[in-house]
Amino acid sequence: MNNLTSQQPLADDDFARLAGILDSIGDAAMNIETLDGYFVALICGPDIVLPSEYLPQIWGEVFSFESDGQAAEIVELLMRHWNTISTELQQTLREPNVYLPVLLEREDGVAPANDWAHGFMRGVQMRSASWGELIHDEDHGGPMIPIMMLHHEHNPDPQMRPPRIPAEKREELLETMIAGLPHIYRYFEPHRRALAHIPARMPMRREEPKIGRNEPCPCGSGRKYKHCCMASSPTFH
Repeated sequence: MNNLTSQQPLADDDFARLAGILDSIGDAAMNIETLDGYFVALICGPDIVLPSEYLPQIWGEVFSFESDGQAAEIVELLMRHWNTISTELQQTLREPNVYLPVLLEREDGVAPANDWAHGFMRGVQMRSASWGELIHDEDHGGPMIPIMMLHHEHNPDPQMRPPRIPAEKREELLETMIAGLPHIYRYFEPHRRALAHIPARMPMRREEPKIGRNEPCPCGSGRKYKHCCMASSPTFH
């Protein structure tokens, strides 16, 4: 896949194909809505999370692809959606803009958005210590409130559940959530910018053994590292 292809937003058929692949994996995999929330959190967050770390969370630790072709297809679709989210959130730094999340509607036309919030919080949990700065910031942490309300809406622990969300208030809550995403993205922008400008000459301690180009990719796709995350990671923003 060339760089031009990787920048093309997913069309309806692409979304349907990606959703179908995820559904076929079973309960261990995220659905398309959870995936969207997960990606938004990873992109908004203060730290770099590598594909080899976050991709296995999408399809589950025990899943293995049937072929290189199947692995290449899903990684391409995921990369394109990631880049679309990243591009739209970057635009919020320069002009009034919002990212419209992927929210699945029920038969009655209501979009509960619980799965999206679950996905977002899974992304937060990848770097929970860093996200604590925003969550506990009394002046800037407000945009996290609607996400956490939706995440805990059906929590088995009554003490974790927010007050009941009436149907007429849910749309207002979703609008507040969407409007808050650019604020979350801007809040952590200085952190991301600082990471991006770490001098290349600074020694970086390797926490894990180096992965050989021809070794299996650590993301669990079953493909060689050079044909999977090593090839795709430079195009992720």
